[in-house]
Amino acid sequence: MAASDPRQEGGTDTEGTEQGPGRPRVLSATRVPYDDRPDRRTVYPADTDDVARMSTWLTADADAFRDLEAMR
Repeated sequence: MAASDPRQEGGTDTEGTEQGPGRPRVLSATRVPYDDRPDRRTVYPADTDDVARMSTWLTADADAFRDLEAMR
């Protein structure tokens, strides 16, 4: 990923396709950098409101995620 990529600087990234029957949900990812521990990334559905998002997310160390295009 390039240095200007928002996924590198605590920004938000959105990837996916339009929703519909049999289609995957659009997900957003936010990376949070830390000085004293590994950076963390949180993935959540892009179309949820703030209240629903509180129970529909997944967080892990940022180095556990891989670029989808690089893995194809």
